[in-house]
Amino acid sequence: QQAGVSIHPHRGSRPGTGHGLENRSLPRPWLVQASRGNLESCASRCNERFNRDAVCQCDRRCPQHDDCCDDYEHLCTDEEGPPEPKALLDPEDEIPASYLYSSPSSCQGRCRETYDKHHPCHCNDRCLEFGNCCEDFGNLCGDHEGFSHSSDAITKEELKSISETIYRVDINKAQKKDIVLNSQNQISPAETGNQVDRCPEPLFKYVNEKLFSKPTYAAFINLLNNYQRATGHGEHFSAQQLEEQVVFLREVMKTAVMKELYSFLRHQNRYGSQQEFVEDLKNMWFGLYSRGNEEGDSSGFEHVFSGEVKKGKVTGFHNWIRFYLQEKEGLLDYYSHNYDGPWDSYPDVLAMQFNWDGYYKEVGSVFIGSSPEFEFALYSLCFITRPGKKCHLSLGGYPLAIQTYTWDKTTYGNGKKYIATAYVVSSTQ
Repeated sequence: QQAGVSIHPHRGSRPGTGHGLENRSLPRPWLVQASRGNLESCASRCNERFNRDAVCQCDRRCPQHDDCCDDYEHLCTDEEGPPEPKALLDPEDEIPASYLYSSPSSCQGRCRETYDKHHPCHCNDRCLEFGNCCEDFGNLCGDHEGFSHSSDAITKEELKSISETIYRVDINKAQKKDIVLNSQNQISPAETGNQVDRCPEPLFKYVNEKLFSKPTYAAFINLLNNYQRATGHGEHFSAQQLEEQVVFLREVMKTAVMKELYSFLRHQNRYGSQQEFVEDLKNMWFGLYSRGNEEGDSSGFEHVFSGEVKKGKVTGFHNWIRFYLQEKEGLLDYYSHNYDGPWDSYPDVLAMQFNWDGYYKEVGSVFIGSSPEFEFALYSLCFITRPGKKCHLSLGGYPLAIQTYTWDKTTYGNGKKYIATAYVVSSTQ
């Protein structure tokens, strides 16, 4: 979407291959079903234009994007077959027909169109985010279905569907036998500010630490101690610590969870390539900004997953692995909980009160037993599609909401916002 960046509509692989899941049997309810012809074969389709409704492609660029149909080579590259028409090799062919009959500086007839590098301004659901909408976008597309707010182009039903898919494919989550909780006393919402320790025993009675040897867990844990928890003290990373951020992103992107998320967002025209997606994740989560007086003393990742202390109170700290490790070291004292989710397997949700090495957290909601990629995916999904709003999802048939907030004081890229926080909304929040 950024001006000057060439984005081809292929953007990654076809469903079920390449950057997508290897298992084609996993359903993707948000994909548009082909309504005509056999869109799984190149029969009668050689050298056609890119077809977003097709399962695979037969145009001359599909080998470059690794999304050709299985019979493409046999049907479309046969040396004895007719030569490719010269017109298809001309540079002008890169300019879509819509460019020829619509004004590139207007949104007339272009609302919801796919990003086109040849146009000086744009009319899709991301132009507001990048600040490159055409001047008449508001008049022509503002009332167009899905454009009342750029982040609302994705429906609640689509969010519930992708969240259920992410929930289903998370093979790295804890099993019931892996975690034994001792939640003890539950308090009312009115009591959360009392700072009374009502639970003499730790929250975690047992955790199977073999979980932590899995690549995404190990990469996640390596990041947790790279931060100073007090705001107002600038973060300074070594080369190794910066590499640990890269490793974490690389490991989570290998998982079915993040592949499903990327595939969903790509088909919603939010990202054109996996590289673009990962780079944006790195910026929104790990990019530094200032919550206190020191430049670069905080980030979305530090706040949400590792936790911070500001003005004598714990802020953020919404991760069960961090909680367990700090409790195991004797640095965290579990006081009580005021919400326990309806799930009878992991991941579950718990909203807790605790003391973190002398500082109190009044309500800290966390997923329990989730994999790092699961939390990272859901929080990212909600921040990208519902920034600053409650994001309504569905997990295992139960409704769940995630609240995100944007950091508005500083930006990255072309005005994009960092993650200020993201957390599960308990029934009392």
